[in-house]
Amino acid sequence: MAQSSRSLTDRPSWKALQAHANQIQSTHLRDHFKSDPGRAEKLSLDAIGIHLDYSKNRITEETISLLIGLAEDAGLKSRTEAMFAGEKINITEGRAVLHTALRAPKGTSVMVDGEDVVPGVHEVLGRMSNFADRVRSGEWLGYTGKPIKAIVNIGIGGSDLGPVMAYEALRYYSDRSLTFRFVSNVDGTDFAEAVHDLSAEETLFVVSSKTFTTLETMTNARSARTWALEHLKVDAAIAKHFVAVSTNAEKVTEFGIDTANMFGFWDWVGGRYSMDSAIGLSTMLAIGPSGFRELLDGFHQMDVHFRTAPLRENLPVLMGLIGLWNTNFLGAHTSAVLPYEQYLKRFPAYLQQLTMESNGKHITLDGTAVDYQTGSIYWGEPGTNGQHSFYQLIHQGTRLIPCDFVLFGQPLNQLGAHHDILAANALAQAEALAFGKTAEEVRSDNVPEHLVAHKTFEGNRPSNMILIDKLTPSSLGKLVALYEHIVFTQGIIWNIDSFDQWGVELGKVLAQRIIPELDSAVPTDALHHDSSTNALITKFKALRG
Repeated sequence: MAQSSRSLTDRPSWKALQAHANQIQSTHLRDHFKSDPGRAEKLSLDAIGIHLDYSKNRITEETISLLIGLAEDAGLKSRTEAMFAGEKINITEGRAVLHTALRAPKGTSVMVDGEDVVPGVHEVLGRMSNFADRVRSGEWLGYTGKPIKAIVNIGIGGSDLGPVMAYEALRYYSDRSLTFRFVSNVDGTDFAEAVHDLSAEETLFVVSSKTFTTLETMTNARSARTWALEHLKVDAAIAKHFVAVSTNAEKVTEFGIDTANMFGFWDWVGGRYSMDSAIGLSTMLAIGPSGFRELLDGFHQMDVHFRTAPLRENLPVLMGLIGLWNTNFLGAHTSAVLPYEQYLKRFPAYLQQLTMESNGKHITLDGTAVDYQTGSIYWGEPGTNGQHSFYQLIHQGTRLIPCDFVLFGQPLNQLGAHHDILAANALAQAEALAFGKTAEEVRSDNVPEHLVAHKTFEGNRPSNMILIDKLTPSSLGKLVALYEHIVFTQGIIWNIDSFDQWGVELGKVLAQRIIPELDSAVPTDALHHDSSTNALITKFKALRG
């Protein structure tokens, strides 16, 4: 699956882009728009209910053509087909990459090692739906006969970020008679605060760990078990207050969870791509099985679009290529995602794992070091909050920070003029970033000369505007899948494995070594780390008392 041994930067398609970048880099967005009154229409795209305006990027139609050529040179279409067909494109782990199969409709077929995986996906979805209906209706009772009123999801990484983001994004559609909490951090405060005001008799824990051995998740799960038994007293109560999202039936049984209430998934589902698998059980409990299926349908619509649309008319491809252009040819190191929708407040945090764990790599598929930048740093906050914190740096700082604005036409909570004010701010920020304010324009406002430089805005700061009619389960699915396929597009061109995450392993291994060394009985001379780590362990033990 790897590209040829020729370095990406040695390819004619890359060199053509570099020459093009040198040619147009001094052209301001003001000049691009002035020279082409139809620019916005030419550099925008409508597909599956999403409008993308990418005209405020430092590009021309020739830029897009050259980027498409680079994608074709990398074999993007054929490698997309390989992913959808279940080929083992995660080469370092020898696995297929089939999060797309999680939202494949009944009747379709996806083969992995000679087995059609779609029936198994729908079998799990059916069991999840039955369980969710029982909890939501009050049929499922806790050990003392009371219905469930609170659900606590225990996971970490994709087993937390996806569910908590989806819950917050779709809270409007959730069952408000149920309380939802999410525990991920091994810091005891996270668990203690999550259960502080809950009743054990009415609380259900969803423990999400594929192996049921993840250190942070199982530490929190054992604390949850202890907390529940302090109130419920008997071990038999665990089966009525805990369910598992896992594939390790033996460990689940040892914990006290009935394997009838164990919901599995597969090794071809990466953690950061798992929110639409059984990992999404808490999401289904919140919005119901029908809402969850709407979410899956949104994912699937984007999957079909990504797979079938021509590259030039393909939302994830265009955004992925423009992001690569900003990173590799304009020197941008970060990307800001700015949702003008309060319900999407956890969306940037979700994207941090999706993008940076996927493409934060410096080794190509053939094992050589890259000689180009990969993996932009993603960050952001909802508008308009961010405008009053970090937008100053985006507008007048020394760093180039491309921005993705996300805006919905219709609010979920209509309150006076709030939504029009919100929308006006999103549109104005994109305009200000692109065109800025010249010194002459500042002077025309009768600003004193000594302040002119301070009030001048350079502009020429790139952004995308994503417009969707309304935040729904379906549109959230489209939005998440959009960024999943952006990641894939960039990873293919960078010739890296976007689906492994070896970089998270070393720290976890070293932590397991240090945990027993924090025991007070372990003398300092028994520590065998570097001098700094040895000293810090000793100091920590002294502070702990």
